[in-house]
Amino acid sequence: MFDTMTVTKVTGAVCGSLLVYLFASWASDALYATTPAAHGDEEVAQAYVIETGAEEATTEAAEEGPAFADLYAAADAAAGEKVFGKCKACHKLDGSDGTGPHLNGIVGKAKAASAGFGYSEALLAMASDVWSPENLDAFLQNPKGYAPGTKMSFAGLPKADERANLIKYLEANP
Repeated sequence: MFDTMTVTKVTGAVCGSLLVYLFASWASDALYATTPAAHGDEEVAQAYVIETGAEEATTEAAEEGPAFADLYAAADAAAGEKVFGKCKACHKLDGSDGTGPHLNGIVGKAKAASAGFGYSEALLAMASDVWSPENLDAFLQNPKGYAPGTKMSFAGLPKADERANLIKYLEANP
């Protein structure tokens, strides 16, 4: 039943199938690669960008809105507690650090001041400054823009009233 020719044909079929699978895998990796096409920390875009002008419109609308001081004066800590739900994955209010540092008493606290937490170089360079409501507002709007190189991967809160409510909530939780 199994002679030398049959074994040779089966072995050749298995090797040929593996070779076809290997080439298909290489081709799909080349077409649908998700890893950066550069070395080191350099980011490389995987696609082209279509300019729609949406960023310009949002920055203009943000500039035309009410001043942060007015929003902060009218902020609601209860509404800020709901916004804090977006922060709970990384930050805690019980005095223990999570992925991010704890936020107890953060309003008015020195930057990079939670003992034992490994801050990024960007925030360590700002350690002489304090987290005023205005500084927190700027950081929460665009963390990577405020502190380039920060470890915080959160994109930010685009709505000024949400930021004001969140800061009021954090201020109420010393």
